[in-house]
Order: sequence, then C-alpha cells, then structure tokens
Amino acid sequence: VLTPSVREANPHSESAIYLQFCKERHAGWQIHYQKISLLTHFSKGMIVPWLQVTYGGGRSLIAPDSLRAFVLQITVLGTPAEEQGGGKIDLIKAGAFDGLDVVFMAHPSQENAAYLPDVAEHDVTVKYYGKASHAAAYPWEGVNALDAAVLAYNNLSVLRQQMKPTWRVHGVIKNGGVKPNIIPSYTELEFYLRAPSRKELSVLTEKVENCFKSAAVATGCKVEIKGGENDYYNVLPNKSLQKIYKENGKKLGIDFISEDAILNGLSGSTDFGNVTFVVPGIHPYFYIGSDALNHTEQYTEAAGSQTAQFYALRTAKALAMTALDVIFKPGLLEEVREDFREVKLKEEEQTNPVEPKRESGVGEGACASH
Repeated sequence: VLTPSVREANPHSESAIYLQFCKERHAGWQIHYQKISLLTHFSKGMIVPWLQVTYGGGRSLIAPDSLRAFVLQITVLGTPAEEQGGGKIDLIKAGAFDGLDVVFMAHPSQENAAYLPDVAEHDVTVKYYGKASHAAAYPWEGVNALDAAVLAYNNLSVLRQQMKPTWRVHGVIKNGGVKPNIIPSYTELEFYLRAPSRKELSVLTEKVENCFKSAAVATGCKVEIKGGENDYYNVLPNKSLQKIYKENGKKLGIDFISEDAILNGLSGSTDFGNVTFVVPGIHPYFYIGSDALNHTEQYTEAAGSQTAQFYALRTAKALAMTALDVIFKPGLLEEVREDFREVKLKEEEQTNPVEPKRESGVGEGACASH
C-alpha cells in the first residue's frame, strides 16, 4: 500500500496543492486560485471540490505487489500571489520545489489545450519628477511631469510599429497630477512587458526603457524606472507529459484544440513558467463551459457555476491519471526528464549565448563585406 504523509503549508491562505510521490519517482500537481479585486480566475465554489478529488485520490492509491516498498507523500503547498509578485518564485528560492520530479497545474480558459505558449513577463514602474507651478499665471516656471508621462505613452505607441507580433506592451497612468490649475510635479505609470522568451524580453525591455528616458529628456523631468522584483519566465513545454495528458484527457471526453491553433496562439504569463525551469511540469488549459473571456465579471460568474464544476473535476482526473502514468509506466519519467533537459538547455543557450573565440591574427580593424 502506498503510505501517504500529509503536510499543509499556509492552510488558512488561498492555496495550491502539490502531490509529491517520493522514493524513485516524485510527481506533484498544483491547483491554485487567486483574487483580482472583484474578478477571479477561480471561484471558491469551483476549486474546493478539485482539491478534494486530488487530495482524497492520492490517499486511496494502491500499489501492485512489485511496488510494495514504494512510498507516496502528499504535500499541500500554498502558492498565492500569482498576479502580484510571483508567489511561486519566492517558493522556488525557499526550496519548496526541491525533490520534486514532475509538477502539474491546470488553468481555466475558453478551450482545452495540453500546452499554450505562456510568455515571459517583466513589470516596470516609471515615476517622473517635475516642478509644480500655477498653470495659468506662471506655467513657464513649471516642469510638467504629466507631459513626460504622455510622451512616454506616445513613444510606446510609435514603437509598436517595430515590435514583433509576439511582443506585448500594456500599461496605465496611475498618477497624472492633482488639479488642472497646477503643473503636475509628479506622475507615475505602470507597464507590463511580454515576449515569448527571456532573451526577447530583455531586448524589448531595453527599447521600452529608452522610450521612458527620452520622455524625461524632452520635458526636463527626472525619471525613475524600477522593474518588478520577480520576472515571470515563459512556460517550458514537455512533449512527453503533454502526450500522456492528452491521451488521458481524450479517454475522459476532452476535445483538444489543434496543434496549429497552439502554434498560432498566444497566452498570458504565469509564475509557473519559473517552476518549469526548475522541475519538469505541465500547464494545460481547460474549458469551463463558457466562452466568456478571463479577467471579466462574466468569467467570474461562469467559474462558479455548476457546469464549471464538471469540467474542473474532469481536468483534475486527467492530471491524476497522468501522474499515475509517470509513477507506474516504465521509462516515462526518464523521457520527461530528457525533454526537460533538452528544452531548458536550448532556452539557456538562447538567453546566454557563448561568444565565438576570436581567431588569432584578426584585429579589431578588420573589415567585413556588406
């Protein structure tokens, strides 16, 4: 019999769940939810049964005679703050994922997909400091921080013509001044930058920061640019896990979108991407019975419906079946690990390319043909 041990971290917080299979094979799967003001990805009514299924299912697993010494450990781990700060990244730094071989997470959507290209993301806060003055009597004495904010916003709009189709820049002006008759001495903007890879994100970040800096030069303001504490990495795919998950999902009646739709589609960003750089993982999306878009009131309502319960539970079953395959199918875990090593190596080579060694006898002044 697989003998589980159960440990809860942050049991009173909004939490995720990991199932960790110890000894030779460790698998974990994560289901989380978070509040975004009044809008949520998951309602509590939708997620609680999911936790019960995975938690209870783990406790009732039976091993064949050949695996009597196999030990199953279930760890319930709180992973809050995906939308603000990257809670999973802090947990990575704290060693919460040490010892895991596989991690699973599912996210609601308008369609079923074993993988969608969740992209890398960087937060940036920009503050402009000018000089206040009476806008009617002495406008020439002022240094207009709102002008700097508006120029920065417009600079980014101009930049979009040279941005790749897969890049995203979106933001808001959080502070635009106090009163119309006072030249604003302070403004603040917040932007999210997204790109398919960490390498492309660094290129985009440099271009965007130049837009912010040039606005300060043009208006005479001082500028402060501060990046978020944690960048979100793109989610690394794992073909072996995706293949098994799709096979299990189809047995349960899940209809997955085509590979072309996956390649041509874009998604958001998640701190689960950082997890996939540490341990092999899968981040499928699942339909909840509604075509409403995420982060809307309509989606919040749909996520709490009885219809959504069915789809959430079905997805949990597919994840559980995939975890069992990782445990019991010979050679599967090694295939998963090999996929992880290859994809991670390729990503790191793109992010930190090795410069070719300079041949002897070639000087700095050597010319190159056009």
